[in-house]
Amino acid sequence: MNIHEYQAKELFHKAGIPAPRGHVASTVNEAVEIAKKLNSPITVVKAQIHAGGRGKGGGVKVAKNLDEVKLYAGNILGMQLVTHQTGPEGKKVYKLLVEEGSNIEKELYLSLILDRECSMVSFIASTEGGMDIEEVSAKTPQKIGTVAVDPVLGFMPFHGRKLANILGLKDPELRKQITDIGAKLYKLFLQYDCSLVEINPLIITKEKNLMALDGKLNFDDNAMFRQPSIMDYRDLHEETEGEIEASKHELAYISLDGEIGCMVNGAGLAMSTLDIIKMAGGSPANFLDVGGGADKEKVSAAFKIILSDPKVKAIMVNIFGGIMKCDVIADGIIAAAREMKLQVPLVVRLEGTNVEKGKEMLSKSGLAITPADDLRDAAEKAVKAAKNVK
Repeated sequence: MNIHEYQAKELFHKAGIPAPRGHVASTVNEAVEIAKKLNSPITVVKAQIHAGGRGKGGGVKVAKNLDEVKLYAGNILGMQLVTHQTGPEGKKVYKLLVEEGSNIEKELYLSLILDRECSMVSFIASTEGGMDIEEVSAKTPQKIGTVAVDPVLGFMPFHGRKLANILGLKDPELRKQITDIGAKLYKLFLQYDCSLVEINPLIITKEKNLMALDGKLNFDDNAMFRQPSIMDYRDLHEETEGEIEASKHELAYISLDGEIGCMVNGAGLAMSTLDIIKMAGGSPANFLDVGGGADKEKVSAAFKIILSDPKVKAIMVNIFGGIMKCDVIADGIIAAAREMKLQVPLVVRLEGTNVEKGKEMLSKSGLAITPADDLRDAAEKAVKAAKNVK
């Protein structure tokens, strides 16, 4: 689960992590009123969408007076903001963050992630703030450092000293500040079941203070049952209808840009399915994992979500029946296909428990279902079927 920058900064402020003063606005008048109250020589107007690269897309503007705040707010609110993370369709802007300007001396990068290599929460730090960390990693990897935090010890002062060294902070006061910020970020990460906390840039102001100029937080979806305050941050404008419907049935669903709808059980198998569709020359329309214990109703719901996507020209079902039996999958597919009056080609690959019974049910259903022998065969047939749809 993702949240907006203004929500991330609310959590930063609660945790005692320094960030600029600002408030969220949904109208131009609200934006102007917030700017008046901030009474800052410089006011920054930021589009709030779940994507990076907003500045490059025209979604971040620096205003020198209230007239410019009004102008920029009017231009950004309601715009379809396109960035490298939104895809060509972009995202509509419903909210703005209006905040005070900052006297920036230097921009740094700081984040926390779950590091699977060492099984610890790790800090990633770089002197190259304000840039995509992927770009820094590709061009100047020597400028990126990591600090893993042993969960037995927790964040200790020596972790702060390591971060200060990586970030090139020699001033004693700045070294003290980064240690304090690091400790608070680590506590926040654990407290809210985060999967990512990113500050890019973390700035050094001309007054020699560290401050989070931007903030990005991602959370573990599986832990949201114990994070009701974070669930209150959910913005349905940032989700597709399919993603909203999938959440009602506890399905793992992400909408993509392709034309082949996918229904798979198991995240690893789902990722492999997306890869092999690409290898076969096609493009997946979604990631959809129905899980290992899905019943007929959940399978039927998943099928309906796929069919509700107008981009889908063919459907590929790839199921390995273990806990979830193949005949249950077949029953759900048949029920949904009949109810939705299936109009697109359907390719099904079943393996595992009750596979023969499942295949027999599909073959006797009277529906236009193409069986597949293995994963590659299924992908090739789905791609071919999608290309033949006019």
